[in-house]
Amino acid sequence: MFKQLLQNKIVKNAGWIIGCKIIKAFLTLIVTAISARYFGPGDYGLLNYASSVVTFVAPLMKLGLDSTEVKEIVCRPQEEGKVVGTTIYLNFFSSLLCIIGVFAFVSIANHNEPRTIIVTMIYSLLLMFQAFEMIQYWFHAKIMAKYISIAMLFSYIVVAGVQIIVLLCGFGVYWYALANSTDYLLIAVLLLFIYKKKGGQKLKFSKKLAIEMLSISKYYVLSSIMITVFAQTDKIMIKLMLGNTETGFYSAAVTCAGMTSFVFAAIIDSMRPAIFEKKKVDDNEFKNKLKILYSVVIYLSLLQSLIMTIAAPFIIRILYGTEFLNAALPLRIIVWYTTFSYLGTIRDIWIIAENKQKYIVAINACGAIFNILLNIPLIRFLGISGAAIASLLTQIFTNVIVGFILKPIRPNNKIMIESLLLKHFRKKAEENNNCEIDKKED
Repeated sequence: MFKQLLQNKIVKNAGWIIGCKIIKAFLTLIVTAISARYFGPGDYGLLNYASSVVTFVAPLMKLGLDSTEVKEIVCRPQEEGKVVGTTIYLNFFSSLLCIIGVFAFVSIANHNEPRTIIVTMIYSLLLMFQAFEMIQYWFHAKIMAKYISIAMLFSYIVVAGVQIIVLLCGFGVYWYALANSTDYLLIAVLLLFIYKKKGGQKLKFSKKLAIEMLSISKYYVLSSIMITVFAQTDKIMIKLMLGNTETGFYSAAVTCAGMTSFVFAAIIDSMRPAIFEKKKVDDNEFKNKLKILYSVVIYLSLLQSLIMTIAAPFIIRILYGTEFLNAALPLRIIVWYTTFSYLGTIRDIWIIAENKQKYIVAINACGAIFNILLNIPLIRFLGISGAAIASLLTQIFTNVIVGFILKPIRPNNKIMIESLLLKHFRKKAEENNNCEIDKKED
């Protein structure tokens, strides 16, 4: 009975996340389509370049704590106030340093482009607000996504409305970038309010706990930076090598490829706490949960990749207009990399549970180097399609091939391969049938 209740709770939790993300995706598509058509490939590329630069430093701002906070809250229920409070304090301090770093970078890389510098600095303000958003992981640990969804949904609607007003009034890229930054501010305020209303412990900073958490999360700092390198470097390199217009085409392809990512994020986020709980009591059940998660994510993502490959020109034409049709070919390539990127997210759950964090840096360092080495020649000779090919090959190399090369990670690859056979679903069905038979006999 407990298992059934847990499963129902997970399903409801995922339902709230997915429902919220569907609405967000719908609003994002509307705003993106309007903004892309309004600004054109040039300024649309500029906005995405600014976003990429800020996204590039976001992992450094988070200090890897976003990858470990759920586990810390689950393992330290009596100190959850200190865990959340310490995480927020550390992230806010690091966000200020990151904003300074962003200014230094664009001042050098784009010294003759004052508009680029101003837009990027406006975007960087969201880093401060994003630090407070770390409180969301308390709700994830408690499987209370309902409240995160309500807060985020309200914020998405308000910010989308403001962005559309900015576009309709013709205020330009500066005000549009500022409106985008307020998203995280609204979410942070609402989550802090709900946290207190739901009886969350008083937020405190603990130097001792900070040292302990950073000793674990330090592996994820470099790892997250490396992930960002092969997630955002392509846009930055396209901007520097080919210009704003090509960046706009490529950004449109990447946006379309990630349209359904909210579904996979919801599934993974909802199952993460249950997987950690299983690891504490039953290693076999822990592995079985991972296999189920792998199976669901792999087969769903392959299906969506096939559909998008076929419908790429139609999708681009509907969302962005004929002016962006050059994005169709890179979309057909890059959409396939999503499957492999999700494999990496699930693998990180296994790594945390098995306390093998030190290998994350090596894995993602290999991916970052591999990505840069591929992007330089491929962008030069194949343009934005070359960047798409580099991204796809990087994800395959990092999240599959490296797992076979590194011996300590091979058990996860074994679980991943076994998940393709779907035997665990039959086993689960048999267990459920046996439970029903036992109940009837009783």
